[in-house]
Amino acid sequence: MSAAVVVIAALVVWAVTRGGGGGGKGTSAPSGSHTPVGTITAGPTPSGTHISGRPGGRDTDPGDTDGGNSAGATAGSAGTAGDTAGSGDGTAGSGDGTAAGSSAGTDAGTGGGGSGGADGTGGTAVQVPAGSPLPNCTSATVTLALTTDQNQYPAGQYPAFTLRATNSGAADCKLDVGAVSAVLDVTKDPDNSHVWSSADCPPSKSPYLIRIPAHSSAAHTVRWNGRTSSPECASPKGAPATAGNYLAQVTVPGFGVKQRSFSLSAS
Repeated sequence: MSAAVVVIAALVVWAVTRGGGGGGKGTSAPSGSHTPVGTITAGPTPSGTHISGRPGGRDTDPGDTDGGNSAGATAGSAGTAGDTAGSGDGTAGSGDGTAAGSSAGTDAGTGGGGSGGADGTGGTAVQVPAGSPLPNCTSATVTLALTTDQNQYPAGQYPAFTLRATNSGAADCKLDVGAVSAVLDVTKDPDNSHVWSSADCPPSKSPYLIRIPAHSSAAHTVRWNGRTSSPECASPKGAPATAGNYLAQVTVPGFGVKQRSFSLSAS
């Protein structure tokens, strides 16, 4: 009996020892459990500047990478370019008028009346083709005036005759200022003797049509070379005009006769 009790006591001690043993080894984790993650040590604190704003910076148009400054600069440049163009256009217009006025003074004398052009002090006379659909100018809306650049000319200088047409109408029209359509005559006072005519020996008998703008004017200028002419290029012709008083007159069908007096000096 005592031997049996000893065996049972030994078994109990052995069972207790198996259940709580391995104190240095730790208990194995149950099947399917996860091993805990170790603690992560924080790194050093950054020393640079911190960015506190939200990504994307200031509010801009999606396509504007510099916040609209380029657009503003471009608009400013465009405005400047427009101003420059405007100034340039004005200067060009003035230049054209002066050039036309100068070139209009084609010498007219032995060979007939010059082709003319625009007076530098008025609107540019724009030539239009013979088949232009513009209506013909009439005295109902267009008035004509004949002028000279001076009243008296010293020896060796001669007049530039300017026919200016002013249109008070609301539509552009065309006027024929060709040598045989707008006939310019120079006569000597006081006997009204013939001296020169644009129709005597013209370089061309074709129409020379110019546009007269609505509510504006245009001018045609012919410079006389101070020599005589005869109808149909006959003689005598080409003699220099003598000193004295003269009368210039232009005759345009439908507009009557416009006159201007001037004088030539002996010296």
